[in-house]
Amino acid sequence: MILGWLIIIAAFIFAFVGLVMPMIPGVLMMWVGFLVYHFLIDSGTLSWFFWVVMAVLTIFSLVSDYIAGSYFVKRYGGSRTGEITAAVGVVVGSFLFPPFGIILVPLIAVLIVELIVLRDTMRAVKASIGSLFGFLTSTFAKFLLLVIMVVWFFVDVNLNL
Repeated sequence: MILGWLIIIAAFIFAFVGLVMPMIPGVLMMWVGFLVYHFLIDSGTLSWFFWVVMAVLTIFSLVSDYIAGSYFVKRYGGSRTGEITAAVGVVVGSFLFPPFGIILVPLIAVLIVELIVLRDTMRAVKASIGSLFGFLTSTFAKFLLLVIMVVWFFVDVNLNL
């Protein structure tokens, strides 16, 4: 039982580390913790409502990166190519220079692509800054979702003890 709780706590910690190291699938690490609890500690404690809400929050978390990045690049005058570049830049940057690459690579990549596509320096700079705001917004949203998931998990576990 102690080993199970250590794995759960480690999985939750890794979920938060995944916010700055995207190669660690943060929200999926939460599921590791939930499933370890369910299969190694107590299979009857977590309610069906818990599982449904966690599935919905997981889907929302996975989609938030793409929505926020796309929204902010577009809002700041970027092209569709810039939106795609921002999403690809986050993934590539997470492997090239973690954790700073997830900020710098999309910022620089969007700037370069928008300079080529738009041929307007100010719009390219604005779109590039939009990619930064998109990343920061989605990271903050994922942080809040992870906090909600952890709190809900412990509330559900403790209500059923």
